[in-house]
Amino acid sequence: MSANILIVEDEPKLASLVADYLKAAGYQTRVIADGREVVPAVRQEKFDLILLDVMLPGRDGMDICRELRTFTSVPIIMVTARVEEIDRLLGLELGADDYVCKPFSPRELVARVKAVLRRTQPGFSTEASPLVIDEAQFRATLHGQVLDLTPVEFRLLRTLAASPGRVFSRQQLLNSLYEDHRVVTDRTVDSHVKNLRKKLQKASPDHEFITSVYGVGYRFEPWTRSR
Repeated sequence: MSANILIVEDEPKLASLVADYLKAAGYQTRVIADGREVVPAVRQEKFDLILLDVMLPGRDGMDICRELRTFTSVPIIMVTARVEEIDRLLGLELGADDYVCKPFSPRELVARVKAVLRRTQPGFSTEASPLVIDEAQFRATLHGQVLDLTPVEFRLLRTLAASPGRVFSRQQLLNSLYEDHRVVTDRTVDSHVKNLRKKLQKASPDHEFITSVYGVGYRFEPWTRSR
């Protein structure tokens, strides 16, 4: 089944480029350039995901996102060129599922779209990940190899892998690591990520599962066979 994706972008060349890449990946697309047309379009047509630019003529993308969340749970990836907006987007106060910063790689955008669809609509997933997280046994395996993780590393991996493509701030990760809510520093997260990366890389040297986003935090990169 092919997902139907709404691209809300007022730069014609960029909108066309994104549409071409998404179509090549097997998705249906529709492009809207005016912010005032988005809500009526979503009410009339079923979309499986929306790529929503923040800066739009007619109506602001953040305002659009807030209204969409009053009547639909369709996955939304916000697109922004303004770094100062990242904290608001990361806080999910808008109800968005992820965000992408301009300029971006079209291939990365397609990977993020796949990741959001995979976690929100599993039926669209066509790639089986070699990473298996068993919460009942508090155990994770990669390519069939059991990862020797500490409880904190397991919780860190579980949090990141549950939302592939999403960027987590260090504070958000800290909140998920310690059940006793002890007071620790951001450096603690960096240390745990470093150790977890080593264990993942040992089992899968050709794929970097956890990447750093400068000045923000960390992101889990979904598995793709092309890597």
